[in-house]
Amino acid sequence: MDLYAWIKALHVVAIISWMAALLYLPRLFVYHAAATVGSETSETFKVMERRLLNAIAKPAMGVAWIAGLILIWQGGWGASGWLHAKLLFVVALSGFTGVLGRWTRDFAADRNTRSQRFYRIANEAPTVLMLVIVTLVIVKPF
Repeated sequence: MDLYAWIKALHVVAIISWMAALLYLPRLFVYHAAATVGSETSETFKVMERRLLNAIAKPAMGVAWIAGLILIWQGGWGASGWLHAKLLFVVALSGFTGVLGRWTRDFAADRNTRSQRFYRIANEAPTVLMLVIVTLVIVKPF
């Protein structure tokens, strides 16, 4: 049994789950920002956002990090320049996850001050980071 391949598969599944959450949560914010505070719609979005963040995004991020660090160690990738760049962007993606957590808490407390347009633009950040990360992993330019 090739343990490295199994860990890589786990890493990829975790990344897919994490990215799905990071792409969907800001989209929920777009619609939540238009909902009336205290309405049934707003309260439904609060539940959806909290569950998406806490049941999918955060656990998937943790599994992706743990599996990724194991892959670095097992594969001997530590000295690779492309990996250092990738890790920089993964840290940024992790930071964006934290920002989504703060925005989720703001909505939960009815403290959102941002517009739908703001969240539409913010929704592009994980896409850009994903494109850079995938390119670094596949192309390994340095």
